[in-house]
Amino acid sequence: MNVNNLLDLYTGYLLVTPTYSTATGLSLVTDNSVGHDQITRLLSSKIDSRTLWLETKAMVHEIRSSEGLLIIDDSIEPKKHTKTNPLINWHYDHCSGKNVKGVNFVSSYYYSPKYDMGLPVGVEFVKKDVAVLNKKRKPTFKSKETKNEMMRRMVVQANYNIGFKYVLADSWFSSSENMSCIAQDCNSDFIMALKSNRAVALSEQDKAKGIYQSIESLTLEERTMSVYLKQYSDPILITKQVFKNVDGSTGTLYLATSDLNLDYQSLTTIYQKRWKVEEFFRSIKNNTAFAKAPTKTVQTQQAHFIASMIAHMKLERLKIRTHKNHYAVKSEIWLAATKAAWKQWEELSTSNSNLKKIAA
Repeated sequence: MNVNNLLDLYTGYLLVTPTYSTATGLSLVTDNSVGHDQITRLLSSKIDSRTLWLETKAMVHEIRSSEGLLIIDDSIEPKKHTKTNPLINWHYDHCSGKNVKGVNFVSSYYYSPKYDMGLPVGVEFVKKDVAVLNKKRKPTFKSKETKNEMMRRMVVQANYNIGFKYVLADSWFSSSENMSCIAQDCNSDFIMALKSNRAVALSEQDKAKGIYQSIESLTLEERTMSVYLKQYSDPILITKQVFKNVDGSTGTLYLATSDLNLDYQSLTTIYQKRWKVEEFFRSIKNNTAFAKAPTKTVQTQQAHFIASMIAHMKLERLKIRTHKNHYAVKSEIWLAATKAAWKQWEELSTSNSNLKKIAA
């Protein structure tokens, strides 16, 4: 069996296993037609971002549209019981404000509003393999490449592979250098969140004189304003969106775009699609056994993580065919498995006429 067939088999297994995904488990499911060593060799092979693209390429081109969005975001999956290595390491989680031990990865996710469907088209993992001294002069490790550098590389690659109308990203990826990469190098547009203290000039003349003010000092609510950023040559539009959180508190979001033709409603509506990548993160963590593999080396761990993203593609295709979301599809799979287990239990119970006597 070749690698592609094995990868297809393994990604299918990730969708049906109720517990940890193991080479032994897959071998047993296939009645040993696939050996433990074959799966181990698969996960030890070079499975990387290019593998992910080659697996999703055909399907991405099926849903490709002129309104396509490229969404960039990173995520951390805790792996507190796994031995520390360059891939499984301590990372700062800006959502919780804490350091978390786990895998930190940056994804480029293509979403088609026309088909309401999205797929991962690239992924890079933060690997802390460069020894440095921290502020306290204690040895630690960092990645040789920053997440912003990963982001720019993935944007350029996605622009070459498929193209897109907008790049959507949160404030952690809204540097002027990233904006220039999208607007100038890729000849595309961006919609990004900005931090409230981001400094802007209200005119080209103010920028030339170095006159800047924070965006939180501006009257922006439900309207757009043309401004200039430091280290970014072209004008951009910014706006402020105020919304209610689930807990009743008020949230504020500052947005920036290079598309000067957008109004407030269009800008905020398009940016709302950024949450599609959060749905992707939740799905791989809950439905494709993303963190449920006892792999021990950097390569086998990375291979498994990418395989779970490929498994997500299979769920997306099933979503289109069945008109059911990922969780409904998984519920059907688990219900069928439970029914099969129940039937097996009944057969075992019936075949052993002395079971009750022994139990008594």
